[in-house]
Amino acid sequence: VCAAPHILVANAGVIDDKYPSRVDTTTADIDRAFVVKTRGTFLCLREAANRMPHGGGGRIVALTTSVVGSLRTGYSAYTASKAAVEAMVRTMAKELKGTRITANCVAPGPTATDMFFAGKSDETVRETVETNPMERLGEVGDIAPVVGFLCTDAAEWINGQVIWVNDGYV
Repeated sequence: VCAAPHILVANAGVIDDKYPSRVDTTTADIDRAFVVKTRGTFLCLREAANRMPHGGGGRIVALTTSVVGSLRTGYSAYTASKAAVEAMVRTMAKELKGTRITANCVAPGPTATDMFFAGKSDETVRETVETNPMERLGEVGDIAPVVGFLCTDAAEWINGQVIWVNDGYV
């Protein structure tokens, strides 16, 4: 017998490592971004909200990106698909009124992952590092504690928020 879920962390991601400008983004590129990140997250959010016990303090956290705030060139499809996730989660928080289920986003800044490094030159990585006040990339260990906290009872009063974890990148 499986118990109902109390926590969902949705972390759907894919990037076009060619970083095309908006005018060079193909229909296939935009479809891929929205199918994986937006539709995939939507399906997870919907199922979690339908399966979490109401009144039980469920927690939903979706990872987005600080690029939604920085609006970097070459990230048009990526940014749009993650901005849609933020809108869905913020709306969901209101739709879950009375359930004691919270829904929030965590928007990491540049983080040292394979996806971040994909297709980037050493110069681009260096320029990104120099942009950050601490002059380093984020690490998974910088992001995970924030996600973890949002999944606790102590975070009950945090709802419908986008929390940027980005060293002042935005």
